[in-house]
Amino acid sequence: MAPLASASETGTDTPAPLRVGITEVPPFVIADGQGGWEGISVDLWRAIAEQQGWAFELQPMAFADLLHAVESGKVDVAVGALTMTAERELVFDFSHPFYQTGLSIGVPRAPKAGLLQSLKALFSWSFLSVIGGLGLLLLGVGVALWLFERHRNPEQFGGTATQGIGASFWWAAVTMTTVGYGDKAPVTFAGRLVALIWMFAGLIMVASFTAAITSALTVSNLQLQIRGPQDLPGSTVATIDGTASARYLGEERIVSRSYPDLTSAMQSVSAGETDAVVYDRPLLQYRNQQLGRERLELLPGVFDQQLYALAIPSGSPLRDQLNEAVLRVTESDEWRLIQRAYLGEQL
Repeated sequence: MAPLASASETGTDTPAPLRVGITEVPPFVIADGQGGWEGISVDLWRAIAEQQGWAFELQPMAFADLLHAVESGKVDVAVGALTMTAERELVFDFSHPFYQTGLSIGVPRAPKAGLLQSLKALFSWSFLSVIGGLGLLLLGVGVALWLFERHRNPEQFGGTATQGIGASFWWAAVTMTTVGYGDKAPVTFAGRLVALIWMFAGLIMVASFTAAITSALTVSNLQLQIRGPQDLPGSTVATIDGTASARYLGEERIVSRSYPDLTSAMQSVSAGETDAVVYDRPLLQYRNQQLGRERLELLPGVFDQQLYALAIPSGSPLRDQLNEAVLRVTESDEWRLIQRAYLGEQL
């Protein structure tokens, strides 16, 4: 679509151009890096202005300032990804909605399961630390038994210190695993007391060791447990203050951590600072394409349905014409091409 040029863009003397407030929120409003603006909402507005013959000038501002500017009438139209809410409807008006979406969840990408992943887990610090801890425990029990048995039972635990401790280490291992070859057994009272304690402790040790090994080798983690909004309680979720996402998390009493922008929120998930991010799906989709190796896995589906619309001051004379124009554009094939240009085939 060839964009309509505003009065400020062409330098033509158009009387009383409409003041159009915008705030950057890709992919709906995007700064092109050359002083211009594009995006789904910007292209929509240009199509509307072209259809109605309206001249306009774009006025970039912060999101909070944009809402105040609409409420006070400092701008004639606000263009962006404004969610229609009852609270906002009390202070300014909305056009007909032009985009229906909802919140979505982004989680860290799950590692690919397979032989290579399993081999990497075998040499991970968590796995090696478990093996090392178990080895030290077996060595401690073996040394204790050797100290009691080395003189009274030299046939089984005698020889050099290395030989005796080695035999005791072997005994501790087969006793813990309940294999019990029977090739070695203590004969002293103290040695048998150590053996009795170790037999009962071995039952606990085997269960604990199995659980620790399973935890170290399992590739599934928290992001695989989050499959939808019902799994968010108990997790720390990244969001942005003053958004529909933050409102939803607050209402559901889900622990959240606020970030200044969506990119920072998503990067906190890939860095492990938070467990997931909740935000508007099309915005997550767009930003996710730019994260490269830090890209998240976006769970399918949306929840907490939302409608995006253009905002105008209460009682604006533009409302009827704007509503008609929004319907005309969004029912056209051109509208589908606009969305596909920014969101790809994920419509």
